[in-house]
Amino acid sequence: MRMNGPSGGEHKSEQKPATAARMYDFYLGGVHNFPADRQAAQTVVDQFPAVPAVARNNRAFLGRAVRFLAEAGIRQFLDIGSGIPTAGNVHEIAQAVAPDARVVYVDIDPVAVAESLEILHGNDRATAIRGDLREPQAILDHPEVRRMLDFTTPTALVLAAVLHFVPDDTEAYGFVDRLAAVLPAGSYLVISHGAAETFALSDDRTAAARAVYTQRTTTAGKPRTRAQVELFFAGRCQLVDPGVTWAPDWRPATGDPADFAGDTRRSGMWAGVGQFTPMPTT
Repeated sequence: MRMNGPSGGEHKSEQKPATAARMYDFYLGGVHNFPADRQAAQTVVDQFPAVPAVARNNRAFLGRAVRFLAEAGIRQFLDIGSGIPTAGNVHEIAQAVAPDARVVYVDIDPVAVAESLEILHGNDRATAIRGDLREPQAILDHPEVRRMLDFTTPTALVLAAVLHFVPDDTEAYGFVDRLAAVLPAGSYLVISHGAAETFALSDDRTAAARAVYTQRTTTAGKPRTRAQVELFFAGRCQLVDPGVTWAPDWRPATGDPADFAGDTRRSGMWAGVGQFTPMPTT
C-alpha cells in the first residue's frame, strides 16, 4: 500500500500525526509515510542535511550486524523499534544466509506494524507486532513472540536507533536489563544510538531538531556519549570487535554508503554488537 501517492487515501492521511518510524522511512527514501511525517522529517533535514545519510549508514550497519550474526549461527531475531522492514532489513538479510531464521519486528506505530505485516505476507518465519520498548514484559509475553521465538536458544536482540527515544537513563538501561534477562548465554545484543558527541557540535540546531520529535511525535529523543552507549553492554556482554564505534566503522564492507568516508564522526551514530556471557556464579 503506497501511502504518499496521489490517491484518495492521501486526503485522509493528512490528519495523521508524524511518527519516528515513518519519518525514518522518509529519510531512507521510502514511500510508507504521510504528509505530517514528510513535513516533520523535512524540518529535521533543514537543520541537519546529513540526516538521510545518517539513516542510510545506520541501515547499512544493521545489515552487516545481522549478516554477521546469521553467519555465526543465530537463527532468532527480536527487532524492537523496527519501523517498516523495507529493503535490506533484518528478515531479508538473515534469511538470505539462513532460510530457517525467524524474525519478530516490534514497533509502537500501528501503521508501521500494518505495513510490515503486508510486506511480510507469505513469510511464515517473520512477523510484526505492536509493542512499546517502555513495556518490555508485554513484548516478551506477546503470543506471537512466544510462538515465533524460543528463549532457551540463542537470540539476537536488536535495538537499532531506538534507545535514544528513551531520554531517561534509568529507564533506558532498565528496559535493556529486563529484555536481556530472558536471553541465554550465546545470545547477542545489537545497538545503534544517536551520538551526543556529534550533535553537541551544533547545540542550537540540535535543540530545534529535537523539538520536532517532542512537539510533532510522541517520541522525544536524547543522544548519548560513547561511554553511555557502552554501558548498555557492560556487565552482560562481551563486545564483538571492534567494540562500540561510529556506525560506518563497524566491520565495513564493500558496497557500504560512502557518505562519511572522509570523517566517520559525522555519521552521528554509535554502533556495537555484544555476545551475552554466562553470569558469574557466587
